[in-house]
Amino acid sequence: VKTAEILVVAIEKVERYTKQGFVNLPICMAKTHLSLSHDPKLKGVPTGFTVPIRDIRASIGAGFLYSLLGEMPTIPGLPTRPCFFDIDLDTETGRIHGLF
Repeated sequence: VKTAEILVVAIEKVERYTKQGFVNLPICMAKTHLSLSHDPKLKGVPTGFTVPIRDIRASIGAGFLYSLLGEMPTIPGLPTRPCFFDIDLDTETGRIHGLF
């Protein structure tokens, strides 16, 4: 990595997480699985590139922060109580209750 380009939104979140007391949490990087960089086209062990840090997010329950490098879709976290606890099957009618 030559340099890092940190977007304003990421800097603001670092400041927020610091004020909230999360300054000592480990930081992970979320990036493409196709490269050691943020860019899936940079194969092998690329050097001399700029890492774009577009956002910083917190997984407080898991105990870490993670930076998003480049563009990638993310999925929401799961609830602490699985939804299947609220789903039931009426075996006489075959109707499922609690899905929506």
